[in-house]
Amino acid sequence: MDELIIAKSDPLTGSIPISGSKNGALPLLAATMLVEGETIINNVPDIHDIGTMIQMLQALGIKCTFIGPGVLKIDATAIRSSQAPYHLVRRMRGSFYVAGPLLGRLGEAYVPLPGGCVIGSRPVDFHIDGFQALGALVEEKYGIMRAEAPSGLHGSRVYLDPRWRSVGATINVMLAATLADGTTIIENASCEPEVVACAQFLNQCGANIEGAGSSILTIRGVDKLHGTEFASIPDRMEAGTFMYAVTAAGGDVVLQNVCPEHLTMVTQRLREAGARIEAGRDELRVISDGERPRPVDITTAPYPGFPTDLQPAHGVLAARATGTSVIEETMFDARYNYIDELARMGAEIRITGEVAIIKGVAKLSGAPVEATDVRAAAALVLAGLCAEGQTVIECAEFLDRGYEDFEGKLRGVGAAMVRRSRDNGKELLCLA
Repeated sequence: MDELIIAKSDPLTGSIPISGSKNGALPLLAATMLVEGETIINNVPDIHDIGTMIQMLQALGIKCTFIGPGVLKIDATAIRSSQAPYHLVRRMRGSFYVAGPLLGRLGEAYVPLPGGCVIGSRPVDFHIDGFQALGALVEEKYGIMRAEAPSGLHGSRVYLDPRWRSVGATINVMLAATLADGTTIIENASCEPEVVACAQFLNQCGANIEGAGSSILTIRGVDKLHGTEFASIPDRMEAGTFMYAVTAAGGDVVLQNVCPEHLTMVTQRLREAGARIEAGRDELRVISDGERPRPVDITTAPYPGFPTDLQPAHGVLAARATGTSVIEETMFDARYNYIDELARMGAEIRITGEVAIIKGVAKLSGAPVEATDVRAAAALVLAGLCAEGQTVIECAEFLDRGYEDFEGKLRGVGAAMVRRSRDNGKELLCLA
């Protein structure tokens, strides 16, 4: 177990390069399973979840080799197994993405029900309903989804619940339908940039997918896909986290390698809070005086709405606001796990069902806190940057699941923090 020790930050200044998207790269790696040949994926982030997915592909008989920093060559010519190892699936929910490609290419998939961060109930019912609509016979038994399509998959109309527009189900059904016989139409499909990128990759490999970025996806099945080279999109959640860090702690930071259009809603809310944000072609400059922000209400929603992954970061900003903010979390029922820890630091927060009412305070105080998931860990770091005294975050290793060199990038713009292992007291990173 790691702990991260953070001191109150001076204004952050400099530039931060944004890594490839975690949520974008995971489905790309799964999509390569449909290609009978080699593919090259660029801009792959060096994070634990990507490592888990690579281990998953290798366990299925797929060759994965890094041929340069962030450049991954994958050869899925031969897949020797349709059974995903339990010990890998339980680590990360994104590993369930292998179900669609296995079913589409081999006609069978045996995948344990997934684990991952504790942010609430995230059933795979939507995925299973989609597989069944395509003609698969699906059974859940002993914690394993067993899906078979002995006669192959057949195009169909798949209706997803419009309240959530599930990213995972959209991608998994799209992957399964790419090699199916006939045309599949997904209604209420997710419009997330990560879905669009996956569809673009598949089309570049020879698939026939229309409507990516809209609520209706049309997939006309093809016989096979060919290899290609493709780059993962920048990580908008990482970029958004650093935008909040600068707004909370103050400073002048340029975020490089971003897609500003992917962060429109976040940019609007931070401007309302008082930050100055300048958008370039592939960069964002965030300027903040570090004073208490104005209160801003948010409601999480599927893209292009406010992303649930950045709700904890917004909660930190609201905790220091000059008035009361209201946050409504509509996506995950345990996304507020960070709230009790933030209260330890002096925040005044009341939870009523899906709604958090946050009364801003003049200052936060450093305290020992514990991270419960990737985004909660990042939010607590942001709180530590603007809190008086020292903040100690336990379970800091959650950051490694979703952020590449998170502390190093913050230290590069002036933040003071050190990570150490509680197992042996060894410092893993040094203050700078």
